[in-house]
Amino acid sequence: MRTRRGACYSCHAAAAGDGLEAHRRKRRRTMPEGSPAAAGAPAGCAGLGDMFEELPDDLVVSILADVAASAGSPADLAGAMLTCKRFRELGQSKVVLSKASPRCLAVSAKAWSDDAHRFLQRCADAGNLEACYLLGMIRFYCLGSRGSGAALMAAAAVGGHRDALYSLAVIQFNGSGGSKDDRDLRAGAALCARAASLGHVDALRELGHCLQDGYGVRRSVLDGRRLLIQANARELAAAVTASASLLIRAGGKASSATARRRHACLLSDFGCRAAVAAASATGEAATHAANRFLVDWFAAHPLGAGAAAGVGAAGATAASEVGEEDGSGGLRLCSQALCGRPETRRHEFRRCSVCGVVNYCSRACQALHWKMAHKAECTPMDRWLDAAAVGGGYPNAAAVAMDAAPAP
Repeated sequence: MRTRRGACYSCHAAAAGDGLEAHRRKRRRTMPEGSPAAAGAPAGCAGLGDMFEELPDDLVVSILADVAASAGSPADLAGAMLTCKRFRELGQSKVVLSKASPRCLAVSAKAWSDDAHRFLQRCADAGNLEACYLLGMIRFYCLGSRGSGAALMAAAAVGGHRDALYSLAVIQFNGSGGSKDDRDLRAGAALCARAASLGHVDALRELGHCLQDGYGVRRSVLDGRRLLIQANARELAAAVTASASLLIRAGGKASSATARRRHACLLSDFGCRAAVAAASATGEAATHAANRFLVDWFAAHPLGAGAAAGVGAAGATAASEVGEEDGSGGLRLCSQALCGRPETRRHEFRRCSVCGVVNYCSRACQALHWKMAHKAECTPMDRWLDAAAVGGGYPNAAAVAMDAAPAP
């Protein structure tokens, strides 16, 4: 028995009667004569072409938008757009670019190019908040275009992007891109409060330290302590959730002792590495794509060594101006390894008051780095050397450590 299906069945039905007129009214593309597809087509079907071409453009755009929203890397959307000329054209629509997921936009510093820059710019023009923030951070810190970078981050912040709100708060606290007099502590605290209300843990921690120190807000030690506890509780909840998901993926084979070891830690401001442990347990990135880009970028382009080489004339000019102004070697990176933010002028970041070796863009980075690494490394060598020179011997190490510890 012959099975009636596919293009052959539709062709015979069209040739039989009224279906022919229906097919003539449809938009179709004919295959060139002599092509392999035409040679292999059954009799009566050579003029139909690929039935996929009959799909409306709106439906194809909707499919590409779903691909962009669920893409796990930039290569996923790029591969779909390289399928054919029609996909490449429709993939440039604002509907598709505005739906691109954070992972789809996560361009690495090693793969940075003019094409990647244009892709992020098109996504930002389409209203993609994640693209606005990522491209804004790259322009502000890496390419030296601080005006356009801040404008892009501001556009993302207006749309409710919490990472953009926190980054703008750090810029306001430090006066980044300007002089020390350009700092606006009240604006930084307000931006932190907005980002914290949207669930940004670092902003919540930063706001807690601001309240404890009276930094940009009226001092309230009790309220600051409460916000710090909330930030740490959210980190702990993320760690527990990550460990539970890991157990589910492992099919319950992981022992309870292993699970307890993952949880057996204090909160971040009290010695916890919950955020890092949660990320390593799930295999997910612990930092935002913008921070990863900054870390990788300045690992390959050290500050004061032509950081903007090969990124365009405007970026290179801005970087050379910064180098001339700041002495070509006086800029530093935030000592919190997962932050990646650089100074935009000399002595922008605050140094550790004890050792004077490390420096931080924010109190949140200082609190995290202190408990994760610097607590074991910070040594007040100047005090020890002064005491030894006077002849009084070395001071008590425990007392020095207590004096060196920042407020939790």
